[in-house]
Amino acid sequence: MAETPHHVGHRGRLRQRLMAAGPDAMPDYELLELVLFSAQPRRDMKPLAKTLLARFGSFAGVIAAPPALLAEVEGVGDGVIATFKVVQAAALRLARDEVMARPVIGSWTKLLAYCRASMAHEANEHFRVLFLNRRNELIADEVQQRGTVDHTPVYPREVVKRALELGATAVIMVHNHPSGDPTPSAADIAMTREVKEAGEKLGIQLHDHVIIGRRGHNSFKTLGLL
Repeated sequence: MAETPHHVGHRGRLRQRLMAAGPDAMPDYELLELVLFSAQPRRDMKPLAKTLLARFGSFAGVIAAPPALLAEVEGVGDGVIATFKVVQAAALRLARDEVMARPVIGSWTKLLAYCRASMAHEANEHFRVLFLNRRNELIADEVQQRGTVDHTPVYPREVVKRALELGATAVIMVHNHPSGDPTPSAADIAMTREVKEAGEKLGIQLHDHVIIGRRGHNSFKTLGLL
């Protein structure tokens, strides 16, 4: 008789553990296996899961990796990439719904989690603005600019203009450092001051500027730079 593949029944056992203990009880490679099952219904996914984690560093790093880089990994095709991007989109929408139309002060931790999920793994700099109303509720979240690996052009007048169009009275600026280091640069500090001064002239307050990196984040307000 042919030898039974070792992974027969493995999928069922993983699903049972997920339902019984929850995702927090599972290591990254097993959670990634569960995601891969829907894209590859008849293969042992453990080797591919471990290969992906070795390449991209973490479950989040794999899910957020650019499609072109994912495609370089043997065994990753369009179906796997599409599955990862669906998971990423679902996670971002869930995180976004946790912070929209809610006071920022009471949901700051969730807001940072959303920004990290959205930007920490981007290969290029993204500059986004969170627009707040008089009750400090988040009314809009928009990516204003996309740049290179180390530079994003920011135009203070455009930030203020968009705030006025939305009826916002305050903004929080957020951008990522693809290098992973969230330390503000001299250019970051100068640009922040320009936006702050432009907004103050028209009654738009700059609450904070947060820099997101894979190794954490930095707040201008916390650093005493704002």
